Amino acid sequence: MNRPETPEGWQVWDLVGRLGGQLRVLPGAVIGWDMSAALALGEALSVPPVVMAELLPVIEAVMVAKLNEQMDHSHG
Repeated sequence: MNRPETPEGWQVWDLVGRLGGQLRVLPGAVIGWDMSAALALGEALSVPPVVMAELLPVIEAVMVAKLNEQMDHSHG
């Protein structure tokens, strides 16, 4: 259902899979990715900057919501 449909989409999806260690967190909450690190990694992987600018914030918002939801359920 949410499969990337373009080569650039696949590039961003690959990039997202590599960002696990780039989370910004507060005690008890994930607040997002370190976007400077994400963009630098994307640049190193030759992901077009305009594609990263379009897709990373949208994916980040879903990731933050889901991770925080999982943390709430594990503590609740």
